[in-house]
Amino acid sequence: MALVLAAAVRNVRAFSLVQKQPVRVESTNLMRLYCSSSSTEITPETEAPPALKVRTNRILSGVQPTGSLHLGNYLGAIRQWVDFQNAPNVVDEEEGIEYQNENLFCVVDLHAITAPHDPKELSESTLASAALYLAAGIDPEKSKVFVQSHVAAHSELAWLLSCITPMNWLERMIQFKDKAKKQGESVGTGLFTYPVLMAADILLYQANKVPVGEDQRQHLELARDVVRRFNDLFGKGNAFRKRMKAAGLSSRPVFIEPEAMILKEGARIMSLTDGTNKMSKSDANDASRINVLDPPELIREKIKKCKTDAFQGIEWDNPERPEATNLLNIYAAVQPERTRQDISEEVQGLSWGEFKPLLADAIVAHLEPIQTRYAEVRADDEYLVSVLKDGANAANDIASRTLRATRVAMGFVVPE
Repeated sequence: MALVLAAAVRNVRAFSLVQKQPVRVESTNLMRLYCSSSSTEITPETEAPPALKVRTNRILSGVQPTGSLHLGNYLGAIRQWVDFQNAPNVVDEEEGIEYQNENLFCVVDLHAITAPHDPKELSESTLASAALYLAAGIDPEKSKVFVQSHVAAHSELAWLLSCITPMNWLERMIQFKDKAKKQGESVGTGLFTYPVLMAADILLYQANKVPVGEDQRQHLELARDVVRRFNDLFGKGNAFRKRMKAAGLSSRPVFIEPEAMILKEGARIMSLTDGTNKMSKSDANDASRINVLDPPELIREKIKKCKTDAFQGIEWDNPERPEATNLLNIYAAVQPERTRQDISEEVQGLSWGEFKPLLADAIVAHLEPIQTRYAEVRADDEYLVSVLKDGANAANDIASRTLRATRVAMGFVVPE
């Protein structure tokens, strides 16, 4: 599961999540004026423009720490997070608004236990996933990285929302039906109710736009249904307004109804053994995927043995050749500086035997700096632990406010 969400938060002053210090946000010209050593007097003719209002796009995303992260996780999710993180602020001069990003990226370990798991493996996979986030380009100076279970509000809100979510809503979830067949009689209730946990993940951070893959659309629709049901049950009328006022809280609806924003094309990476199925950590056949930490010789071996077809030449978008499209998509994704036309011209006359070594070399070259940085991060446990602690503190600062409003709306006695 890869979950991504973006929340728009309106405010006139920006606040640091960790230190809670107000940060004055001015226009670029005004900041230059303050930093200048000139003693020029500001007259009505040279009066500085008014401070910009700030609207923050809050982005939260997570990947399960089950097994090793593979190329599909990296290209389809983590690399896009880096793009979110590094996107410049957008200024609307006409409206006097600056749009800035607030980034939180988590390891969703609570989702990872919906299937039987090994405790030792879960611990290692959690730290490995966090380290890979950093190795792939997530910068703790720009983004917060944390472990989902380190923010207790995720579990509590999931329970509160589970109590108002009808069972027949969950029985319609396609992913539960598919995974339940694989687990058989050993399937746990956590797999049945985990869409509610996903809804809690989204709603805790007040998301109004949620970038998701097509396979997560149904879960987002469930989150929207839960918002409507909660607001109908607990978020209307004078009694609700009185409860919120007595607690010193706004009487606006507790949750924002999120809308879907589908992730950009080209991010879908398919299995090396079946071009019609997604690359997956749950596939028992390790040869079906390229793991981000696979050594070069293993990557070359997997590409050498990957499924192809008997057609002549190599081409994109032929429905009869899903493996050709998938391998070309991978080749393009690990060479983002190249155009599709450029690649098409290169490969059109190649055989599979000629193309596969080129593909393997491109994947190895792309992953090498990530693997090097990963080894550095894992060698410094103190650094990794401090990054996760800072991230959890920042996330908890946001999530705890939403959870408190939820408790008050539902009628719980909330401690001061």
